[in-house]
Parts: sequence; structure tokens; C-alpha cells
Amino acid sequence: MAKRIFITGGTGYLGRKLIPELLKRGHSVRALVRPGSESKLPEGCVAVAGNALDKESFAQKIQPAETFVQLVGVPRPSPAKAKQFREIDLVSIRASVPAAVEAGIKHFVYLSVAQPAPIMKAYQEVRAEGEKLIRESGLKATILRPWYVLGPGHRWPYLLLPVYKVMEMIPSTRESAQRLGLVTLAQMNAALLDAIETGSDATRIYDVPQIRQTIH
Repeated sequence: MAKRIFITGGTGYLGRKLIPELLKRGHSVRALVRPGSESKLPEGCVAVAGNALDKESFAQKIQPAETFVQLVGVPRPSPAKAKQFREIDLVSIRASVPAAVEAGIKHFVYLSVAQPAPIMKAYQEVRAEGEKLIRESGLKATILRPWYVLGPGHRWPYLLLPVYKVMEMIPSTRESAQRLGLVTLAQMNAALLDAIETGSDATRIYDVPQIRQTIH
């Protein structure tokens, strides 16, 4: 069944891959973009001009969407970007959740992060607060928790794959290695598609093992 979808962060690393596939599958997609960036969206996607950090700039433009996909985030997260996480990731989810509630959204899809983890504490804290806002809002939601998404421009972690394989063989480190494992861009895209198309009657979580299961 075709979905009516509203996406924030649609011109970013994940959105550029996700939107064309949604359109190909027959879904109706509206994407929030900064004025002047409309040309970054693929043909068939409806551009909605606004600011993801300012609820009033887009809250009245969400309908007739029933599914809200929140992909806004600082590109290439690193420990040095703690201030940006609070100014962009946190502010945007604080704008999106109440806007989605007001628009009567039936399913909210949120890209969070695997946690707990030994590094990137500020990133985890911001995403955990985003999850808390969603739960408290009463929205039915799917929360996806990847650790690092491999793909074009994001390939250096491939060097860590042998380390992860060894850790997964050791009982004392197996759980952490699986929960904080790397996922490919194709796996992440498949997980997002699965989350969007299956919907949810209650809050559900896709951790790394579940994300990996959506594609092999």
C-alpha cells in the first residue's frame, strides 16, 4: 500500500538514497528543503521549503503525509562535533516531534544511534533525548540505531571489519561488537524502507542486528 511520507534531511547522505527508492515503489514523498535547494531532490519528490530547525516554517506543510521520517543530522559525526549535535540534531528533533503531533502523523521514523558506546557521548545523549521526546509525545514510532553506516565517502571504517569479526568470536565482547557493528548504506536503506512500509502500532527499535537482517 502506497504511503504518504514527509522527510526531513532528504538531501543528505541517507536521504539521497532513500527518496528515489520510495518513489520507485510508488510512495508519495514530500521533502523539507532550504529555499534554493529544491533542485537537489529527484524528479517526482515534492519540495517543501522550510527550515528543519524552525517548527513554524514547516508544521503546516506536513499534511497530507501520514509517515514522518526524521533524517536531519550533522554529517560524518565525530567527537569534535558535540556543539553541532546540540545545535542541529537536537534542535531539529525538538521541532519535528511537536510538528508531527500537530499534523496527526500516524508513524514517526527516527534515525538514532547505537548506545551505550565508549565514544561520541554527546551524540548519544542528543539522540537519546530525541528518543525520549518521541516516547513522551505519544507518537507511534520506529527508531533505528545504527553505529556507523559504510558507503561513499564513509569507507575508512572498513579497516575495522577484521577487528569486529574477532570481537564477535569472543564471548566477552560479542554483544558489544554486534550492537556497535558497522552496517552498509544498502543495509541502512533497506531497514528504513522496511520501517516505513511496515508501520508500527507501538514504539519499536531496530538495533544493528535487526538492521543487518533486512538485507544480506
